[in-house]
Amino acid sequence: MKHDMHTVKKAINGNANAFEELLFLEEKNLYYKALSYVGKKEDALDAIQETSCKAFLSIGQLQNPEYFSTWLFKILIRECYKLLKNRDQIIPYEENELLKRLDRIQDKEIESFHLSDALAKLNTSYQTSIILFYYHDLPIQEISEVMDKPVGTVKTYLRRAKKELKNNLERSAKLNEKYT
Repeated sequence: MKHDMHTVKKAINGNANAFEELLFLEEKNLYYKALSYVGKKEDALDAIQETSCKAFLSIGQLQNPEYFSTWLFKILIRECYKLLKNRDQIIPYEENELLKRLDRIQDKEIESFHLSDALAKLNTSYQTSIILFYYHDLPIQEISEVMDKPVGTVKTYLRRAKKELKNNLERSAKLNEKYT
């Protein structure tokens, strides 16, 4: 999203109202991008809150005002990664929750795949590249900036992710035919 450079420069110089105005303009995009990563409304809002706080504290370090959106989304993606990483490290202690997880693991081979399920099974680099490219229509150059990876690496991630998605979806279709 293109922002008024004057407003961005005011925010960089410490104007809290200008920063708030910029965040308000990015609000919807931040929410949907966070939601596409973490999958839960509450987690998406937590990621946005952390992103807003970190962005406000470090806005003075932004050197190129024209890249405000890219810079902000880079922070958001890192926060989503942290949240997902922390979520995977939590070990449920309630017996019924443990049993649910065990059932999910056993049923994983049989359950049908949807694209979102297949995406969730990709490693985070592949998942990020696919989401940014197809869901958010970012060009490969911007994806490389957001992910802090070379353009060639992003292209490789996209190619491998598409191949893995195709294989997973085909395998799922065969399993569904077998069990129906």
